[in-house]
Order: sequence, then structure tokens, then C-alpha cells
Amino acid sequence: MSIRNTTISIPTPRGLQLGGVLVEPEGVARGQACIAHCFACSKDFPATVRLARALADEGIATLRFDFMGLGDSEGEFRDSTLDTYCEDLHAAMDTLEAHTDRATNLLIGHSFGGAMAIHVGAGRERLDAIVTIAAPSRPGHVAHLFGDTADEIRQAGSARISIGGRPVEIGRAFLDSIEKPTLTDDLASMQQPLLLLHAPGDTVVNVDHARQIFQQAHHPKSFVALHQTDHLLSRPEHTRYVAGLIRAWAANLLD
Repeated sequence: MSIRNTTISIPTPRGLQLGGVLVEPEGVARGQACIAHCFACSKDFPATVRLARALADEGIATLRFDFMGLGDSEGEFRDSTLDTYCEDLHAAMDTLEAHTDRATNLLIGHSFGGAMAIHVGAGRERLDAIVTIAAPSRPGHVAHLFGDTADEIRQAGSARISIGGRPVEIGRAFLDSIEKPTLTDDLASMQQPLLLLHAPGDTVVNVDHARQIFQQAHHPKSFVALHQTDHLLSRPEHTRYVAGLIRAWAANLLD
């Protein structure tokens, strides 16, 4: 299927512009989705690019975008907090809906982005469904990536760390913002169908996190084990497989 990419600028309540790309199939799309990428990644992270294209191949127009301070977005990543993440994700979906003049069908979150998808998506009445990929059961789980540097971040106000070979600067405000929040209230209030995708052998976010989310969520909810995949969906066939699962699961919502 032929695919077209459209660059989109996303305004935020803080006055910053976020970078985005809308990946669309030729002709009329069956539906539309927004992807919240993994922590400190970007819209151009290989798995995110492949997933957006694979979803477009399935007929689903998909927005991939950069959170503040990442990729083509303005701002400093060290100034990020849970609140800025929420504002950015809301802004991305609002911009998508204004651009296409239709509601967002699917909010898809990968890893930390999956926790954000639940946290933000539960409050969006026009959203049809939420999909998480390798999501933690609480936002604060991401702090384990900082290791011993967490103390330095708290003492100095910020510190540079390496995540997946990429240097990023983490601020104390971010650590403070994710320390206490859970997804319990979000899952209790969420009305949308939920699809959990998680690899049983995930070494970054243990599959037990999917179990905890599944137990707290209301029906309709579904869990699919991503056999032989890794946390970052590093192989192209894995993203195609995930896109096919999402399309099949969401068929009645899209059609």
C-alpha cells in the first residue's frame, strides 16, 4: 500500500511546538491513531517509525510525535515532568483531530508511553480504545533506568545519563513528579476497551506489570503475549505483527 507522510507542528499550552509526522494510507483511512513513544526515544525511533508505517499499511492513519525536548520538538527534556508529558500527549491528539476533523480511534503507548496512554487516555471521552506495548504498571518504574544517578539528579538538580546508548539529561522535577502517581485511579475510571501487548521475556519491564494492569482494568480488556519479541520491538517483523494484532483487535471500532 502506498503511504504518505505529512509533517505537522503541534502547539502546546506552554507555547512550545512539538514535531510530528502523520503517516497515512492512500485513499480513505479506516481510522486514526496516535503513538506515545518510549521514554527518551523520539518519533524517529526505529520501532515507532516501523509501527506507524505498518499501521498505515493496515489502513490506520497514525501520528508519531516527539515529546518536549526530543527529536524535532522545542524545549529542554530536563524540564519534563509528568504534567508536561500529559500536556504534550493531549496536544498531539488535539492537533491530530483538528487536522483530520475526526476523533482519534486508538491511543497507542510503548513502554513509558504506554503508562502515559492509560493516564491520559482514560480522561478522553472521544477516544475509542487504548493499546499498550510493554507498559509499566506505574510511571515511576522508569526511574530504575537512572540507577545510582538518581541521587546525583536529586542533589544537583539534573544529571546526564545514557539510555539505550543515547545521552539525555534528567531533571529533579521529573523524578519528583513520577515518584507517587499510580495508574489505579485511571484504570478504575477508564471506559475504553484496553489491549495489553507484552513479551513474557521482557527484561526491561517485566510481564508482571501487564498482569497488574490487566487485573485492575475493567472489561472489555485483552492481553496478548508477544512471543519471541524484545522490549523495543527491534525486529521489523515484530512491528508488523503488532500492527496486525492491533488492526484485528480494533476491527469493530474502526469499521
